Amino acid sequence: MYGFVSTRAARERTWSLWSKTFLVAGKLAAVAFLLCTGCQAPKHAAAPLPAQAPGALVAGDTLRISFPGAPELNQTQKIGTDGKLSLPLVGDVVASGKSVGELQAELVRLYKSQLQESEVLVSVETRAVPVVISGAVQKPGKVVFERPATILEAIMEAGGFTPEADMKRVELIRLVKGEHYTQVFDLRPVLRGTPTRATYISGGDVIFVPEKLLNF
Repeated sequence: MYGFVSTRAARERTWSLWSKTFLVAGKLAAVAFLLCTGCQAPKHAAAPLPAQAPGALVAGDTLRISFPGAPELNQTQKIGTDGKLSLPLVGDVVASGKSVGELQAELVRLYKSQLQESEVLVSVETRAVPVVISGAVQKPGKVVFERPATILEAIMEAGGFTPEADMKRVELIRLVKGEHYTQVFDLRPVLRGTPTRATYISGGDVIFVPEKLLNF
């Protein structure tokens, strides 16, 4: 009887010691995780994003089309949402997805039977800058700018941040030569009025605003 009580008490003491040990170890692991999470910077945030190579024409681009042999046909047109231009004598021509040189060569071919001198010159007057904004913003979706715009301007165009937005981990994702590059930005300083170097978006960029991991 005494031996049984003694053994039971010993087991209870051993279990109590193990419980305390696991509890302390768990707390230490949680603290270590939070410290590592807070201080470890994403590897892709260190280097600036590469500049985007000049891309194909997109809807919203404004083109100047000149006809040296028939200046009365000269005009400035914006590529429509269907990706087309509507030109005299030849009608609708798909421009979106082509380079300036490709479009120019196609117009020369189309006008060859229409004009004695079929030379056509195409130049870009304004370039549309489409960007997709997703995550913790009021109006996620696609926004098209007709002038250079910053990350903050793009987010404000999407209605601004939601209350759950994590403004210190805003991601800018850019596709360059078939590869995605990501850089993380902390936008809190600029919203506090601290002088901050502006980062401009490029056509095709994706801006993702994550939500806070812990809301406190």
